[in-house]
Amino acid sequence: MERTHGGRWFEELTPGTIVTHAVRRTVTEADNVLFTSITMNPAWVHLDFDYAEKQTEFGRPLVNSLLTLAMTVGISVHETTLGTTAANLGFGEVSFPAPVFHGDTLHVETEVLEARPSRSRPLQGIVTFEHRAFNQDDALVCRAIRNALMLRRPG
Repeated sequence: MERTHGGRWFEELTPGTIVTHAVRRTVTEADNVLFTSITMNPAWVHLDFDYAEKQTEFGRPLVNSLLTLAMTVGISVHETTLGTTAANLGFGEVSFPAPVFHGDTLHVETEVLEARPSRSRPLQGIVTFEHRAFNQDDALVCRAIRNALMLRRPG
């Protein structure tokens, strides 16, 4: 069975390209509790409503920042790397300029910062992406620089 892809080939990822992703996602309490629990993060600020209300400046639990990062990158996959990436090479700078709370709806845009052919893999290239996630009020909540090894267009 032939698989179709939604991602872009290396040749389609030119610096300056900005993709505004169609998928949006509301972060639920269940998302946060499950992610925080399965990643073994017992921080009260994510799980304890009483603590968050009485002892933090936010007055309510914060969404785990690694969940925010995972959703930011995940939302980008369908329109950037689905079926066209060979490997995720790593992250550079990651920042969380504003908090995310249960009920926030995230939307993401991705900008191609750099792209170069791989020196050691002629059928692939290295692309530097900047993923930016915003909440429903358009406040920037996550910014992540990521390098990926992308496949060149076949044939």
